[in-house]
Parts: sequence; C-alpha cells; structure tokens
Amino acid sequence: MRVDQIFENARAAGTMPVSFEMFPPKGELTLERAREVAGGFAELAPDFVSVTYSAGGSGNSAATAKIAQMISDELGLTSVAHLTCISLTPETLGEKIAEFRSAGIENVLALRGDLPDGMSEAEADGIAFPYAKDLVPALVDAGFCVGGAAYPEGHLTCDDLVTSVKHLKQKQDAGASFLVTQLFFDNECFYRFRELADAAGITVPITAGIMPFTSKQQVTRMVFTCAASLPAPVIKILARYEDDPASLRAAGIEYACRQLEDLAAHGVDGLHVYTMNRADVAAAAMSALRG
Repeated sequence: MRVDQIFENARAAGTMPVSFEMFPPKGELTLERAREVAGGFAELAPDFVSVTYSAGGSGNSAATAKIAQMISDELGLTSVAHLTCISLTPETLGEKIAEFRSAGIENVLALRGDLPDGMSEAEADGIAFPYAKDLVPALVDAGFCVGGAAYPEGHLTCDDLVTSVKHLKQKQDAGASFLVTQLFFDNECFYRFRELADAAGITVPITAGIMPFTSKQQVTRMVFTCAASLPAPVIKILARYEDDPASLRAAGIEYACRQLEDLAAHGVDGLHVYTMNRADVAAAAMSALRG
C-alpha cells in the first residue's frame, strides 16, 4: 500500500500511523537476519517499515530493495525504501528506479545522504541531484509515493530553523506526499517546528521520529550527527546511570516511550520509531502507544 493512502485512511478513521525503521548495518546484513528482525516487527503490526540506504560505500545499498521486497511480499507489511541522491547520476537513478520497480516497491524516502569523502558543499552544487528536493520529481514521475526528511531543530548545515522549513516546503512542492522527522529528544522542539511548518503552508503529514537511547555513546553520536539538543531530563539520566549500562538502557527506552505518549496526546500525524533493529525496543514503543 502507498504510504499517502495509509495516512489518508488513518485521518478518516481518526487514528495515527505508527512505523518502524530498520537498517542494514555496516558490512553485510544477510536476508535471513533481516527476515528475523522484520519478523519481530511484523508481530507488532506497524503501519509501515522503512529500510535505510547506504551511499557511502559500505556495501549496504543493494540490500535495501531486497529487504523492502521481503517485508512486503513475505510479511505483508508496507515497506518504504530509502534512497540517497548525492552520488546519483541520471543513469544510476534510472537503474535504481528499475531495481525498485522490479522489487515491487511503491514507497521511497528521498534523502540527500552524506557528501562523499573529499567533496565540498560548493562542489556538491554541481552534481546531478545535490539535494533531496531535486530527486523527488523523478521518483514521483516514475510512479512512487515519495517521502522526505524533516528536521525539527533545523538541518545541521542550515543556519536557522525558518530557512530549514522553507527548504522543507520545497520538498512538498516538488511532490513529496509525506515527511518523516529526524530524531529529537525534546518534544517542545517538535511542537515549535510544527507551528512553523503550518505557517509555511506545509500540509502533507509529518510523522515524528523518536529514537530510544540505550547508551551514552549513542546519545553523544546523535547530538553531533543530527544536531539534536539534550533537554535536562536526558542529561540527568545520563549522569545518574553513567556507570550502570543496564539501568541507562531501561531509562532511555522509558524516556522515549513517554515522548511517544506525549506526541500522541498532542495529535501528531504519525510516529516513527528508530528501532536500531531491536524488536524489544519496537515492542516497548508499541506497548506505550497501544497498551
């Protein structure tokens, strides 16, 4: 099923889609291992599952279509295949479109991706698809339901949130029919962002992305790679359980569950859980939302 139809059906029914993300880790994720991970997700009946894409040479990009196809064909779940544009040419995009079509993929999340080693931002402006918005029209023309990434605290390379939201509006104008946010630890950041998005004329569904944190190292990495701010409650958890990894993990998952409950109570369009390929993390999130 197309994700835009999932959101339309949910809106008509007064419900809220809940989705999960899984990723082929560095190296090789065998289809069998992916089947185990996705099988655990299927038992929780998410509305869709997205599969990440690596353009950085780690060897994962070829797995995206196969895993997304397996999720749909074998498990009966709606899947979304990620696709990064920064290294694509018109020719390789055509190949990816053919690959996705052959796999029966209906939904694609269009992303920019990390700059290749040695490429500057100035050099990136000269490539075929420098930004995700440049990729969206070709995917829409190819018949896919296309989503885009949103950044509640602004993109890492963007100077201010208002400008970041203007760039987001360009993705909608290019044909994106749903948006998934980067992770955040402070729901107030999302609520401020949603107000700006409404004011900018963004009308497509925005699903809020939450990642349960399970270690101090993970939080530190997310802060620097995603520009996510740390509210006082998270800092206190990290300090309290710094020498107790098991308790830190439990507290991090609990914190994320409370985030999800609060977002649901505030009527967000949807919720997306960055599961780290852990069915227990996904189960905790679903339990908080569905009882």
